[in-house]
Amino acid sequence: MQTWLRKSFVPAGQGFTGDSSTSLTTNPRITRTRRTALKNCITPKHCTAHRTLPTVAATALAVAFTAPLAHSAYAAQIIVPDNLPASLVVDPPNHPFLLGKAKGTQNYFCTTRVDAAGNPILDAAGNPTFAWKLFTPEATLFSDDPKDPKQLITHFFSPNPDEFNADPLTDGHPIRATWQDSIDTSAVWARTVVAGDSVTVTPGAVAWLKLTAVGVQNGPDGGDVLAKTTFVQRVNTVGGVAPPADTCDSLQKVGHQAFRPYTADYIFYTDQ
Repeated sequence: MQTWLRKSFVPAGQGFTGDSSTSLTTNPRITRTRRTALKNCITPKHCTAHRTLPTVAATALAVAFTAPLAHSAYAAQIIVPDNLPASLVVDPPNHPFLLGKAKGTQNYFCTTRVDAAGNPILDAAGNPTFAWKLFTPEATLFSDDPKDPKQLITHFFSPNPDEFNADPLTDGHPIRATWQDSIDTSAVWARTVVAGDSVTVTPGAVAWLKLTAVGVQNGPDGGDVLAKTTFVQRVNTVGGVAPPADTCDSLQKVGHQAFRPYTADYIFYTDQ
């Protein structure tokens, strides 16, 4: 599998928890219609890069007609894999309403390993240890139509405006896996909750996931395709795993980046 490496300037030990952290807010699904910017963490330096929610090019009337046509046409074709691990099953009344076939990269950077308290993890000789750490996916989700695939959604990490923490580097909002609708710009933030929400099904491919929605946002004209999401499954993964450990094993390699191509199916659930 081809890998692209480049040098970045990430302080050792810095990284994003993404969808793997374990704290939840008491009211995680607060639907909001805002015109504020959505900050996109596709760079590992403290999430200081900003991603602004794109403005809707069509009128509100056009969006009202095109959004349902672009998405609902594929709802009947959603098939949950037969080999889905039991811990990734989403229970009723939640049901699939949208499938997106993703193509993109899982992006990693080399950093020193630290424990939960931020202390360096040392080897037996007292030297620092190193590891590749995921800082964002960059992917586009398309409709399941081989003859005429249409772009549906973009996928990345960004601060979730519906959750709060004490980190000033992310304006007090934890970094979560993010999906933004390409038509109405509605968005959903989601995360894994327990260890069983992540299962490696295929060796050499990133894990299958069950992610719980912890934040949603309507588009500026009221579009809500993704704002009704309750869960997201990542299944049928190919590629995307971190590079070999021996490519991140010294201080000289800290800050290097690796962009690992992957594909996956994302299934979006709602209780509506």
